[in-house]
Amino acid sequence: MPYRNAFSGNPLDRSGDLRNDVAWLGEQEANPEALAMVLWEGRPLVEDHEGGQRLVWLSLSHGRDLVPDRDVFLGLWKGAPVFAVEFESSIDPTTGPAGGLGQFIEMRAAAAALAEADVAIAGTAKNLFDWRRRHGFCAACGKATEQASGGWRRVCPACGVEHFPRVDPVVIMLPVYKGGAEPRCLLGRQAAWPEGRMSALAGFMEPGESIEEACAREVMEEAGLTVSGVAYHASQPWPFPAQLMIGLIAEVTDDNAAPDQTELEAVAWLTRAKARAVLAGTHGTIHAPPPFAIARRLLETWAEE
Repeated sequence: MPYRNAFSGNPLDRSGDLRNDVAWLGEQEANPEALAMVLWEGRPLVEDHEGGQRLVWLSLSHGRDLVPDRDVFLGLWKGAPVFAVEFESSIDPTTGPAGGLGQFIEMRAAAAALAEADVAIAGTAKNLFDWRRRHGFCAACGKATEQASGGWRRVCPACGVEHFPRVDPVVIMLPVYKGGAEPRCLLGRQAAWPEGRMSALAGFMEPGESIEEACAREVMEEAGLTVSGVAYHASQPWPFPAQLMIGLIAEVTDDNAAPDQTELEAVAWLTRAKARAVLAGTHGTIHAPPPFAIARRLLETWAEE
């Protein structure tokens, strides 16, 4: 794969068919080699290791002792079953039952600090627990649902409806204008971001839209530009809480950009030389998206094209 972004590259065999077998799943839970990673409110438990950080792995029995009745099956690693457990509490568990095991860090910090495989596994676990928290009750009848398939499905015992983890598609695009003296790309800024941070434009897809239509709509809504062509770049799972970022390069018909002041407070056109300065941290006023974000990959790809 030419592009593999943070939160992708999960090395586990998800065992999509086998995890539906209650007996098979019971065998995995009873396997003495079963491992569990630990989260607290979406934050993975990590430990220092050779100058960096890595996920903390416990035996599944130890994980269940810490957090009874709150685990999900993530898959198989070289035949060994892998699970995750999650604390739900306002108090950091390292001050109590998880004391001495490591530290919990925010998932974005984990994306910057952990190895690719660890980030992908942790992001998958966060997605599943976030979905579980939001879908504890049946959307059809309102009754409490029950976990099935190791956490990859919820079943309503009252009406029989099955519920599955959702993924929300988001288009994220770098608008490019080629009609001037040299090509330029557009970055936008949201008011809530750190000072100087700018990034690609992005927005959720709506029902009945193609990827290209969603891209064109969002670029028009946020920056007032008309899209004339769309090229796919790569995608990224984004567990905040459950998006799939669809990375695009969007050619626009003019450079009369105007931020909508609702989602964007400012926009800036960059030549390739200025884009490279932003990425190098030498621009002076504009700061690039973080290294683990697909927005940065879009900017890097275009700047070095």
